[in-house]
Amino acid sequence: MSELLREYVDSRGLKVEVDRQAGLIRGVKILGLKSRNGRIYLPEALEKAAPLYERAKVNVNHPKGNAEVPRDYQDRLGVICNVVLRPHEGLFGDLQFNPKHALAEQLIWDAEHLPENVGLSHHVEARTRRSGDQVVVEEILRVQSVDVVADPATTRGLFESAGHSAAPPPWDQLTIDSLRQHRPDLVEALSQEAAAELCRVRQELERLQAAEAARQKRERVERLLKEYHLPDPEQAEGWAKALVSPTFVQTLFEAPDEAALRRLLEDRAAVARSLAALLPRGSQDPARPLSRDAVALAAPTPLDTKSFVAAIT
Repeated sequence: MSELLREYVDSRGLKVEVDRQAGLIRGVKILGLKSRNGRIYLPEALEKAAPLYERAKVNVNHPKGNAEVPRDYQDRLGVICNVVLRPHEGLFGDLQFNPKHALAEQLIWDAEHLPENVGLSHHVEARTRRSGDQVVVEEILRVQSVDVVADPATTRGLFESAGHSAAPPPWDQLTIDSLRQHRPDLVEALSQEAAAELCRVRQELERLQAAEAARQKRERVERLLKEYHLPDPEQAEGWAKALVSPTFVQTLFEAPDEAALRRLLEDRAAVARSLAALLPRGSQDPARPLSRDAVALAAPTPLDTKSFVAAIT
Protein backbone atom coordinates (compact mmCIF):
# COMPACT_ATOMS: atom_id res chain seq x y z
CA MET A 1 0.00 0.00 0.00
CA SER A 2 1.33 3.45 -0.91
CA GLU A 3 0.74 6.31 1.53
CA LEU A 4 2.09 9.71 2.52
CA LEU A 5 4.07 9.74 5.78
CA ARG A 6 5.36 12.59 7.92
CA GLU A 7 8.35 11.82 10.12
CA TYR A 8 10.18 13.89 12.75
CA VAL A 9 13.89 13.21 13.32
CA ASP A 10 16.57 14.44 15.69
CA SER A 11 20.29 14.00 16.36
CA ARG A 12 20.86 15.09 19.95
CA GLY A 13 23.75 13.24 21.55
CA LEU A 14 25.52 12.63 18.23
CA LYS A 15 28.78 14.21 17.20
CA VAL A 16 27.83 17.07 14.88
CA GLU A 17 29.74 20.05 13.59
CA VAL A 18 28.47 23.52 12.76
CA ASP A 19 30.48 25.31 10.06
CA ARG A 20 29.26 28.90 9.97
CA GLN A 21 31.36 29.99 6.99
CA ALA A 22 30.38 27.03 4.81
CA GLY A 23 26.77 27.05 6.02
CA LEU A 24 26.90 23.40 7.09
CA ILE A 25 25.59 21.40 10.01
CA ARG A 26 27.37 18.09 9.53
CA GLY A 27 26.18 14.72 10.75
CA VAL A 28 22.48 15.36 11.30
CA LYS A 29 20.23 12.35 11.51
CA ILE A 30 17.80 12.13 8.60
CA LEU A 31 15.84 8.96 9.31
CA GLY A 32 16.16 6.07 11.75
CA LEU A 33 15.15 2.43 11.56
CA LYS A 34 12.24 3.13 13.91
CA SER A 35 10.44 6.44 13.81
CA ARG A 36 8.90 8.32 16.71
CA ASN A 37 5.54 7.55 15.09
CA GLY A 38 6.16 3.84 15.71
CA ARG A 39 6.87 2.87 12.10
CA ILE A 40 9.60 0.33 11.28
CA TYR A 41 11.88 1.12 8.32
CA LEU A 42 13.60 -1.82 6.68
CA PRO A 43 17.39 -1.27 6.30
CA GLU A 44 17.19 -2.04 2.59
CA ALA A 45 14.43 0.61 2.27
CA LEU A 46 16.72 3.27 3.81
CA GLU A 47 19.68 2.18 1.69
CA LYS A 48 17.61 2.51 -1.46
CA ALA A 49 16.18 5.86 -0.28
CA ALA A 50 19.58 7.52 0.32
CA PRO A 51 19.80 8.93 -3.24
CA LEU A 52 16.27 10.34 -2.90
CA TYR A 53 17.35 12.50 0.05
CA GLU A 54 20.50 13.72 -1.70
CA ARG A 55 19.96 17.42 -2.55
CA ALA A 56 16.45 17.28 -1.08
CA LYS A 57 15.33 20.87 -0.55
CA VAL A 58 14.98 22.08 3.04
CA ASN A 59 12.31 24.67 3.87
CA VAL A 60 11.32 26.63 6.95
CA ASN A 61 8.20 25.36 8.74
CA HIS A 62 5.47 23.10 7.44
CA PRO A 63 3.75 23.98 4.16
CA LYS A 64 0.59 26.04 4.48
CA GLY A 65 -2.22 23.66 3.61
CA ASN A 66 -1.54 20.89 1.10
CA ALA A 67 2.05 19.61 1.16
CA GLU A 68 1.95 19.35 -2.66
CA VAL A 69 1.64 23.09 -3.24
CA PRO A 70 4.79 25.05 -4.26
CA ARG A 71 6.67 26.59 -1.35
CA ASP A 72 7.31 30.33 -1.02
CA TYR A 73 10.79 31.46 -2.04
CA GLN A 74 11.52 32.94 1.40
CA ASP A 75 10.85 29.51 2.94
CA ARG A 76 13.80 27.90 1.15
CA LEU A 77 16.67 27.42 3.63
CA GLY A 78 18.99 24.93 1.94
CA VAL A 79 19.45 21.27 1.00
CA ILE A 80 20.39 17.89 2.45
CA CYS A 81 23.68 16.49 1.09
CA ASN A 82 26.27 13.73 1.67
CA VAL A 83 23.59 11.24 2.67
CA VAL A 84 24.89 7.88 3.97
CA LEU A 85 23.39 4.83 5.67
CA ARG A 86 24.92 3.91 9.02
CA PRO A 87 24.22 0.23 9.84
CA HIS A 88 21.77 -0.28 12.70
CA GLU A 89 21.25 3.51 13.00
CA GLY A 90 19.71 5.00 9.88
CA LEU A 91 20.33 7.74 7.33
CA PHE A 92 22.67 10.63 8.13
CA GLY A 93 23.85 13.63 6.18
CA ASP A 94 24.73 17.31 6.21
CA LEU A 95 22.29 20.20 6.34
CA GLN A 96 23.67 22.80 3.94
CA PHE A 97 21.96 26.13 4.58
CA ASN A 98 22.18 29.64 3.21
CA PRO A 99 24.26 31.60 5.76
CA LYS A 100 22.61 34.80 4.46
CA HIS A 101 19.11 33.50 5.09
CA ALA A 102 17.08 35.60 7.53
CA LEU A 103 16.90 32.65 9.95
CA ALA A 104 20.46 31.37 9.51
CA GLU A 105 21.79 32.94 12.71
CA GLN A 106 18.84 31.66 14.68
CA LEU A 107 19.37 28.13 13.32
CA ILE A 108 23.09 28.22 14.19
CA TRP A 109 22.49 29.57 17.69
CA ASP A 110 19.80 26.97 18.42
CA ALA A 111 21.98 24.15 17.04
CA GLU A 112 24.84 25.19 19.33
CA HIS A 113 22.93 26.24 22.47
CA LEU A 114 19.24 25.20 22.48
CA PRO A 115 18.86 22.25 20.11
CA GLU A 116 15.45 21.43 21.61
CA ASN A 117 14.11 24.56 19.87
CA VAL A 118 14.44 23.09 16.37
CA GLY A 119 13.85 19.79 14.60
CA LEU A 120 13.51 18.22 11.15
CA SER A 121 10.24 17.08 9.67
CA HIS A 122 9.86 15.52 6.27
CA HIS A 123 7.08 14.17 4.07
CA VAL A 124 7.64 11.02 2.06
CA GLU A 125 5.56 8.77 -0.15
CA ALA A 126 6.20 5.17 0.86
CA ARG A 127 5.05 1.61 0.27
CA THR A 128 3.97 0.08 3.57
CA ARG A 129 2.47 -3.06 5.06
CA ARG A 130 1.11 -3.98 8.47
CA SER A 131 2.79 -6.46 10.78
CA GLY A 132 0.53 -6.88 13.79
CA ASP A 133 0.06 -3.43 15.30
CA GLN A 134 3.07 -1.93 13.52
CA VAL A 135 3.47 -0.28 10.13
CA VAL A 136 6.49 -1.54 8.21
CA VAL A 137 7.91 0.75 5.53
CA GLU A 138 9.20 -1.45 2.71
CA GLU A 139 10.24 1.27 0.29
CA ILE A 140 10.41 5.06 0.16
CA LEU A 141 9.10 6.06 -3.25
CA ARG A 142 9.49 9.83 -3.13
CA VAL A 143 10.83 12.48 -0.78
CA GLN A 144 8.25 15.25 -0.94
CA SER A 145 9.78 17.85 1.38
CA VAL A 146 12.09 18.37 4.36
CA ASP A 147 11.25 21.15 6.81
CA VAL A 148 13.04 22.78 9.71
CA VAL A 149 10.36 23.20 12.36
CA ALA A 150 10.00 24.46 15.90
CA ASP A 151 8.12 21.45 17.22
CA PRO A 152 9.84 20.22 20.38
CA ALA A 153 6.57 18.64 21.43
CA THR A 154 7.13 15.93 18.85
CA THR A 155 10.80 15.80 17.98
CA ARG A 156 12.67 17.15 21.03
CA GLY A 157 15.14 18.95 18.80
CA LEU A 158 17.73 18.70 16.05
CA PHE A 159 20.33 16.91 18.19
CA GLU A 160 18.29 14.70 20.49
CA SER A 161 19.59 11.20 21.22
CA ALA A 162 17.50 8.25 20.10
CA GLY A 163 17.30 6.94 23.66
CA HIS A 164 15.67 10.09 25.11
CA SER A 165 11.89 9.79 25.37
CA ALA A 166 9.72 12.54 23.93
CA ALA A 167 7.90 14.83 26.33
CA PRO A 168 4.12 15.11 26.07
CA PRO A 169 3.09 18.07 23.89
CA PRO A 170 1.93 21.27 25.59
CA TRP A 171 -1.76 21.87 24.95
CA ASP A 172 -1.12 25.16 23.16
CA GLN A 173 1.13 23.35 20.65
CA LEU A 174 -1.21 20.45 19.91
CA THR A 175 -2.12 20.24 16.22
CA ILE A 176 -4.41 18.11 14.07
CA ASP A 177 -1.34 16.75 12.24
CA SER A 178 0.33 15.61 15.47
CA LEU A 179 -2.90 13.93 16.58
CA ARG A 180 -3.20 12.13 13.25
CA GLN A 181 0.37 10.89 13.55
CA HIS A 182 0.44 9.90 17.21
CA ARG A 183 -3.20 9.24 18.13
CA PRO A 184 -5.07 8.13 15.00
CA ASP A 185 -7.46 6.24 17.29
CA LEU A 186 -8.39 9.49 19.03
CA VAL A 187 -8.87 11.29 15.71
CA GLU A 188 -11.10 8.43 14.52
CA ALA A 189 -13.17 8.56 17.72
CA LEU A 190 -13.57 12.34 17.41
CA SER A 191 -14.52 11.97 13.73
CA GLN A 192 -17.18 9.38 14.55
CA GLU A 193 -18.58 11.56 17.33
CA ALA A 194 -18.66 14.58 15.03
CA ALA A 195 -20.34 12.53 12.29
CA ALA A 196 -23.03 11.32 14.72
CA GLU A 197 -23.65 14.87 15.94
CA LEU A 198 -23.82 16.14 12.35
CA CYS A 199 -26.37 13.43 11.51
CA ARG A 200 -28.48 14.42 14.54
CA VAL A 201 -28.36 18.11 13.58
CA ARG A 202 -29.33 17.30 9.98
CA GLN A 203 -32.30 15.21 11.14
CA GLU A 204 -33.46 18.02 13.44
CA LEU A 205 -33.06 20.52 10.61
CA GLU A 206 -35.11 18.31 8.27
CA ARG A 207 -37.81 17.98 10.94
CA LEU A 208 -37.98 21.75 11.41
CA GLN A 209 -38.01 22.34 7.65
CA ALA A 210 -40.86 19.84 7.23
CA ALA A 211 -42.83 21.49 10.05
CA GLU A 212 -42.30 24.92 8.53
CA ALA A 213 -43.35 23.69 5.08
CA ALA A 214 -46.52 22.16 6.57
CA ARG A 215 -47.30 25.42 8.39
CA GLN A 216 -46.87 27.47 5.23
CA LYS A 217 -49.06 25.05 3.24
CA ARG A 218 -51.76 25.13 5.91
CA GLU A 219 -51.80 28.93 5.81
CA ARG A 220 -51.98 28.86 1.99
CA VAL A 221 -54.90 26.39 2.05
CA GLU A 222 -56.78 28.54 4.59
CA ARG A 223 -56.17 31.65 2.50
CA LEU A 224 -57.37 30.00 -0.73
CA LEU A 225 -60.47 28.54 0.94
CA LYS A 226 -61.48 32.11 1.81
CA GLU A 227 -60.57 33.31 -1.69
CA TYR A 228 -62.92 30.70 -3.24
CA HIS A 229 -65.66 31.46 -0.66
CA LEU A 230 -65.55 27.97 0.79
CA PRO A 231 -66.28 27.36 4.49
CA ASP A 232 -63.71 27.05 7.24
CA PRO A 233 -63.25 23.29 7.90
CA GLU A 234 -63.03 23.94 11.66
CA GLN A 235 -66.32 25.84 11.85
CA ALA A 236 -68.48 24.40 9.05
CA GLU A 237 -71.58 22.37 9.93
CA GLY A 238 -74.27 20.51 8.08
CA TRP A 239 -73.89 20.22 4.33
CA ALA A 240 -71.19 22.89 4.37
CA LYS A 241 -68.94 20.56 6.39
CA ALA A 242 -69.34 17.89 3.71
CA LEU A 243 -67.89 20.35 1.18
CA VAL A 244 -64.66 20.66 3.17
CA SER A 245 -64.42 17.18 4.64
CA PRO A 246 -61.13 15.94 6.18
CA THR A 247 -60.54 13.81 3.06
CA PHE A 248 -60.90 16.84 0.80
CA VAL A 249 -58.65 18.99 3.00
CA GLN A 250 -55.99 16.24 2.96
CA THR A 251 -56.23 16.23 -0.84
CA LEU A 252 -55.51 19.95 -0.78
CA PHE A 253 -52.42 19.42 1.37
CA GLU A 254 -51.14 16.76 -1.03
CA ALA A 255 -51.56 18.92 -4.14
CA PRO A 256 -48.20 19.02 -5.93
CA ASP A 257 -48.29 22.73 -6.77
CA GLU A 258 -50.33 25.92 -6.64
CA ALA A 259 -52.05 25.25 -9.99
CA ALA A 260 -53.28 21.81 -8.88
CA LEU A 261 -54.45 23.26 -5.56
CA ARG A 262 -56.47 25.95 -7.33
CA ARG A 263 -58.07 23.40 -9.69
CA LEU A 264 -59.29 21.38 -6.71
CA LEU A 265 -60.71 24.47 -5.05
CA GLU A 266 -62.34 25.70 -8.27
CA ASP A 267 -64.05 22.31 -8.71
CA ARG A 268 -65.30 22.35 -5.10
CA ALA A 269 -66.47 25.95 -5.44
CA ALA A 270 -68.43 24.90 -8.54
CA VAL A 271 -70.07 22.14 -6.49
CA ALA A 272 -71.00 24.71 -3.87
CA ARG A 273 -72.58 26.93 -6.53
CA SER A 274 -74.52 23.92 -7.93
CA LEU A 275 -75.90 23.12 -4.49
CA ALA A 276 -76.83 26.75 -3.99
CA ALA A 277 -78.89 26.60 -7.18
CA LEU A 278 -80.86 23.66 -5.77
CA LEU A 279 -81.85 25.51 -2.61
CA PRO A 280 -85.07 27.55 -2.41
CA ARG A 281 -84.61 31.25 -3.00
CA GLY A 282 -83.68 32.98 0.22
CA SER A 283 -82.03 29.91 1.75
CA GLN A 284 -78.43 30.05 2.92
CA ASP A 285 -75.59 29.42 0.57
CA PRO A 286 -74.31 25.88 1.27
CA ALA A 287 -70.80 27.30 1.01
CA ARG A 288 -71.48 29.13 4.27
CA PRO A 289 -71.58 27.40 7.67
CA LEU A 290 -75.07 25.99 8.22
CA SER A 291 -76.78 25.31 11.51
CA ARG A 292 -77.85 21.72 11.96
CA ASP A 293 -81.39 22.77 12.84
CA ALA A 294 -81.91 26.29 11.55
CA VAL A 295 -82.26 25.54 7.86
CA ALA A 296 -83.49 22.39 6.19
CA LEU A 297 -82.16 21.72 2.72
CA ALA A 298 -85.16 21.90 0.38
CA ALA A 299 -85.55 21.93 -3.40
CA PRO A 300 -88.36 21.51 -5.97
CA THR A 301 -87.17 17.93 -6.34
CA PRO A 302 -86.05 16.29 -3.03
CA LEU A 303 -82.25 15.97 -2.92
CA ASP A 304 -81.53 12.46 -1.63
CA THR A 305 -78.13 11.20 -0.43
CA LYS A 306 -77.18 9.71 -3.80
CA SER A 307 -77.96 13.01 -5.59
CA PHE A 308 -75.92 15.00 -3.06
CA VAL A 309 -72.91 12.71 -3.38
CA ALA A 310 -73.13 12.99 -7.15
CA ALA A 311 -73.31 16.76 -6.89
CA ILE A 312 -70.18 17.17 -4.79
CA THR A 313 -68.10 14.62 -6.69
